[in-house]
Amino acid sequence: MQVDYQTLSQTIAALTDGETDTVALMATVACEVHHSDDRFDWTGFYRVVAPELLKIGPYQGGHGCLVIPFSRGVCGAAARTGEVQLVPDVDAFSDHIACSSSTRSELVLPVRNAAGKLLGVFDIDSDQPDAFTKEDADRIEKILTDVFAKAV
Repeated sequence: MQVDYQTLSQTIAALTDGETDTVALMATVACEVHHSDDRFDWTGFYRVVAPELLKIGPYQGGHGCLVIPFSRGVCGAAARTGEVQLVPDVDAFSDHIACSSSTRSELVLPVRNAAGKLLGVFDIDSDQPDAFTKEDADRIEKILTDVFAKAV
């Protein structure tokens, strides 16, 4: 099963219509994205909870790391730089944190509210190497921008 981004975007928009609570939005996005594509093995959020510190938020899949500093890993790099991290081979990423030994590739996107405040990062792991494309990154980034513009 490959993700149908148009349907996914419409479904998430309908489910989150009128919602402003960040955790509720994160839970809904994590669930819908996770179940939209077989490549997505772990799908979830790491929330900014203190300066330079991410803590696990709503997610789907096996366990994740509980705390990630901005200075470490793919999620930390996305939070620190504000840039999407598209990693085809996690073993080749010099500072990868192995929260799960099955992860082979990763896509991490910064999440901001309408005011531009960094709320956290959205992390998608795959047990397949080179599982993510630039199109995945662009389409998911658009969904996140639309959804979290509502967050307070």
